Amino acid sequence: MVNVVWLLLLLTGIVVAALNGDVEVVTTAALQAAQTGVNIALEIIGLMALWLGLMRIAEEAGMVRFLARLVRPVMEFLFPSVPKGHPAMGAIIMNLSANILGLGNAATPFGLKAMQELQRLNDNPEEATEAMCTFLALNTSCITLIPATIIGIRVAAGSSNPTEIVGPTIFATATGMVVAVIADRVLRRRWAKRHRR
Repeated sequence: MVNVVWLLLLLTGIVVAALNGDVEVVTTAALQAAQTGVNIALEIIGLMALWLGLMRIAEEAGMVRFLARLVRPVMEFLFPSVPKGHPAMGAIIMNLSANILGLGNAATPFGLKAMQELQRLNDNPEEATEAMCTFLALNTSCITLIPATIIGIRVAAGSSNPTEIVGPTIFATATGMVVAVIADRVLRRRWAKRHRR
């Protein structure tokens, strides 16, 4: 569906440019946008390499285990079906840590690992477990304290104050995470009541 929307936007732009006699404007804009995208991506590589390296060092130094012990009560409340010490919990914590630092790209491998580990606990592989649903809700709405990737993009784009988004980002993502956790709990209770009948 998204591909159809992009195709319609592109075709509309070409038709409007043709009606105005400026078809070359579309080509010039497309080439400039592609060049800008490549430049920003190359500048972001350094930032991503730095944070991924720090996350790897933290993992090797035992920070994951320390963080897991620190947030264990919250994780046990949110994921009661995951056994203590299961590898899924470490992957969940690493995913959430990367999201908190605003490193969505770095969080993806940990998210995939968490889902694989949660699937091993799943008695019915055709249906997502409660823990999977909770993790997905947290992953997509996780609070971001340091939006590193966005700050990096703003620096690459020449922003005069690339960190001014930190406050609004914390507020928006905290609100989203609270709503996601509440919705997860409410929907989980409704689903349980419906299946008891």
